Amino acid sequence: MIELFIAFGAGLISFLSPCVLPLIPGYISYISGSSINELLEKKNVNLIPIILFTVGFSLVFIIFGAASTFIGQVLLKNSYELRVAAGLIIIVLSLHILGVINLKFLNYEKRIQTNFSKNLFSPILIGMAFAFGWTPCIGPILGSILVLAATEENLTRGILLLFFYSAGLAIPFILSGYLIQKFLIFSKNFKKNVNRVSKIGGVILLITGILIITNHLQALGYYLLDVLPFLQNFG
Repeated sequence: MIELFIAFGAGLISFLSPCVLPLIPGYISYISGSSINELLEKKNVNLIPIILFTVGFSLVFIIFGAASTFIGQVLLKNSYELRVAAGLIIIVLSLHILGVINLKFLNYEKRIQTNFSKNLFSPILIGMAFAFGWTPCIGPILGSILVLAATEENLTRGILLLFFYSAGLAIPFILSGYLIQKFLIFSKNFKKNVNRVSKIGGVILLITGILIITNHLQALGYYLLDVLPFLQNFG
């Protein structure tokens, strides 16, 4: 259970990252076929292409997750070594996010240009292009969740993990399209906090990596399941 919350939070942090958040208005404008000014004048924004866009990138991320889990199952006979390696990779990626180390190959982005068409399949294809094109940018965060998926015991869990990651990225994206006026104000004011959020995400992933190496991640999940009912009764 705790892994799902981590995955959802990672998706949200990916949305708030410096290379995604500033481009959201442009993507919404491109997908909807309207300029920003036209979107601001509309009372109702057509959410269908925006939702289909999120379906596109979610499909790619979920496939990534399934592939990672499959590879992890192949290596399951060396489960101890896999767990330690996964924890170490997540720790290294978290240190990159925190700025402690600098992995240059993660400091670039790849944008894919597409021709827009107003059929239902185009937003899905653009969303898939988004997933492939921006993976290097959100790589440290996404990579950590994929590594986490590789440690899952079955394929369903790996798919579910990336579903939650995609939801963390997709839900605010859809809300941004629905509340475009408020989002533009929010994104402008939030710029000063972008690095702070990235650091928080790095700390969470660092802790996650340590818990995986020490085999305490599942134990933390069970502990929270025991504590939550107590807190509800206490309230």
